[in-house]
This record gives sequence, C-alpha cells and structure tokens, in this order.
Amino acid sequence: MKRLLLPVLGALVALAGCGGSGSGDAAAIRKDGSVDLTKVTLHVGDQKAGSQALLQAAGELSGVKYKVTWSQFTSGPPLLEAANAGAIDIGAVGNTPPIFAAAAGSKIKIVAAGDQNLAAQAILVPKTSAIHSIQDLKGKKIALAKGSSAHALLLGVLKKAGLTFGDIQPQYLQPADALSAFSSGRVDAWSIWDPYTAQAQAQTGARTLVYGNGFGTNYQFNVAAAKALKDKAKVAAIRDYLTRLDRATVWAATHQDQWAKTWSAQIGLPLPVAQVAAHRRVTKPVQLDDTVITGEQQLADAFSDAKLIPGRLKIGDFVDRRFNDTVPGGSS
Repeated sequence: MKRLLLPVLGALVALAGCGGSGSGDAAAIRKDGSVDLTKVTLHVGDQKAGSQALLQAAGELSGVKYKVTWSQFTSGPPLLEAANAGAIDIGAVGNTPPIFAAAAGSKIKIVAAGDQNLAAQAILVPKTSAIHSIQDLKGKKIALAKGSSAHALLLGVLKKAGLTFGDIQPQYLQPADALSAFSSGRVDAWSIWDPYTAQAQAQTGARTLVYGNGFGTNYQFNVAAAKALKDKAKVAAIRDYLTRLDRATVWAATHQDQWAKTWSAQIGLPLPVAQVAAHRRVTKPVQLDDTVITGEQQLADAFSDAKLIPGRLKIGDFVDRRFNDTVPGGSS
C-alpha cells in the first residue's frame, strides 16, 4: 500500500518574509515604540501543511514582512509540546490538544478559533468488518492519537452508546502508525480526522461507522506560546498571521478544489483524496466568545469526568481574546 510520508518533526522551512534575521526581541522595536516586522521571525507549527498550504493557495503569503518558519507535526499534542518548550510561537490544533496541554501545566494560550465541519472527523472500520454499530466497539482495539480531537470524538461516541474507555482497548498511535495498523488489521477501528479519513477510505476501502455529526463540537484552535504573547514584536506578527489565516479560511470555503491542489502538491497526497478532505474540512473563523469557551469547558469537564485528565480545568485561564478583531467582522 502506498504510504504517505509525514514531514520530519521539527524540520523548519522558511517560506515567507524578508528583511533581518531577528527573532522578535528588542531589535524589532523602534525608538518610537512601533514594530519593525522585517526584523521578526514567527515560528509556526503545522500539521500536514494544513495552514501552510491554505495560506499559499489563498495568496496570503504574498507581502508578508516578517519571516515565517514552519515546523510540521504528526498531530496537535506534540505541536503544543513544542509551543510549551518555546520551539514554536503559534500553531493550529483541534479541540482536545489544548485541554491535555493545560492539564499538563503547559504555558500556552488559545488565541483564535474556527468552527469546522463535523464531517471532517470519523470513526472508521475495515470494509469487511463485522462492526456495524457503536455498541459493536465494545472490547475492540481502537486506534487514536492520545489527546487529539479523535480522542474527543471517541469519548463522545462511546458516551452516547452508554460505553466508556474501560469498555474498549484504546491503541494510542500517531496517525501514520495508526494507518499502518488499520491497513494491516492490527486494530479493529480508527478514530481519525481528514485528510487521513479520506486517505484510508481511498486506499483501503475503509467504511465509516460514524462521522463527527451529533457528537459535540469540532472547534479548531490556534494556540500560542505564553512567552511569545509577552513579546510585543511577536504579538504584532501573530496578529498579522491570524488576520491572513482567517481571510484564507473564508476564501477556502468557496475554493476547496484550488486549496486541495496546493495541499496535494505540498504533502504528496493524491489530488482526489485532498479534494474530498478539503470539502469536508470547511471551517468558519469565529471569535473566542463565551459560547466557544463554554463548549471547550464542557469538553474539558467530560475528560475530567472520564478520568482521562487529572483534576479539573478552568479553560478561561488558557484563553487570550485580544485577537478577536482578526475575525472578519469581529472586534476585540
């Protein structure tokens, strides 16, 4: 089976920008207090070049004054580990990685949100599987990335069927390893998101047991390192970056095929697979308002109740709303 190669964790690719090689420290602050963005470097974490390809396809990397470096990660949890360590300044993740990162005491803040199509995540089973209902998952080996949005989906699916994680055999695997295990029959099911969902469906004929519809929200977040948010120059670059990303996200909602073409070329994903994933991943930028934060709090509480994270969290302590005005029509 043809297997998609993931970019090496931590590999950096300078993609946009010009000017000096400063990293957003005092050198970028002019005497009048304004920021010289040409002396700022913004380190961005990404997954399967999702944000990178989106910005490129929408033309939003044109005219960027600061330098952008990209680090590709296999899923949200390792991306946020890098943010906590100060290796990246900002990155996009699903609804669950911030909860696990916060529970671990990570120094991160949610700074932007998007409401993504619920069909962008699913639980898959092999095409010849005897599993036909959620109840059939009892006792089965289910692959998922720990602390990812797939973790939240599986939690919600099991809860709706009156099951718990104690009723299954979770197999905590990163997506590439999970795809291998799923394809070879070493697991019975796989909780996953696009483009992996579309890839498994195309390459193995995987059958969808359930999509994410009806099992909670599917908010996507941009999360920044707390250290970066204390740096005036970095904050200026982050504000510009989020503005561009929001515009690109709005553009992609009506240009899925154009986005898919760029995405496919960047990560080696077959174009038809990228097109399916792009159509399912339509996302609307939203402000970090009380509705979003309440939804994330409810998810954190669900993980606490299931004893999948220690103690209880106050999600509001891990949110920075100052960038709400980057959302089209939004205000801070």
